[in-house]
Amino acid sequence: MTLLRDHELACAFDHASRTYDRLTALNPGYRGDLFRSAHRLRLPGDGEGLHLLDLGCGTGASTQALLKVAPRARITAVDASAGMLTRALAKPWPPQVRFVHLTAEELATIGRGVFDAVFAAYLLRNVTDRDRVLAAVRAMLRPGGRLAVHEYSLSGASVHRVLWTVVCQGVIIPAGTLSGDRALYRHLWRSVLAFDTAPAFAERLKRTGFTHVRTVPVAGWQTGIVHTFLARSGSMATGERTS
Repeated sequence: MTLLRDHELACAFDHASRTYDRLTALNPGYRGDLFRSAHRLRLPGDGEGLHLLDLGCGTGASTQALLKVAPRARITAVDASAGMLTRALAKPWPPQVRFVHLTAEELATIGRGVFDAVFAAYLLRNVTDRDRVLAAVRAMLRPGGRLAVHEYSLSGASVHRVLWTVVCQGVIIPAGTLSGDRALYRHLWRSVLAFDTAPAFAERLKRTGFTHVRTVPVAGWQTGIVHTFLARSGSMATGERTS
């Protein structure tokens, strides 16, 4: 099963950025699911005083989800695709949001203990060394910092593998072909089949040192196909809220 990786994948996203928002809009639950996953971070108040990382921000849909749940938080949004970032930057943003062209593997350059929470949507499946990236994310979080991973990760049941293939062959890949991005959407199909199942990814988070790991399936037709993974970076600092 051949998958796109690293620079090749970033270039595919550069090309697909022209039509990416239109294609994701075909999934009526796309933005709502991102918002619910961001909300599950349970960030205190309106986010004032918090610094959040949107890891793999794409055209900014996940960034908008974070802003809805924490409108006064400072947000750093990063992506490896210059094309996707160009589309994100073309949208209106408040001054506390900044976008950075950076690969997940370069995260260590940001620093340690910088963020109160990290939101990673549709990213971990696409990185070559997942354990290294997760270790970097954990290092960038403050003690007790929160992580939400919103990802295509199959339940492990054969019915969900079959359903995913049917949807890809009948809808996603044909739509991608019309937009001229067939290779990217075939990668999407194959990468989900090749990625950790939901229980396996939860175990990966624990092995990397995350605590309080929980797995929440999304609602609707994607139940058993997309999950939110919630975790903490370690022991909470004295007095930290648990809401």
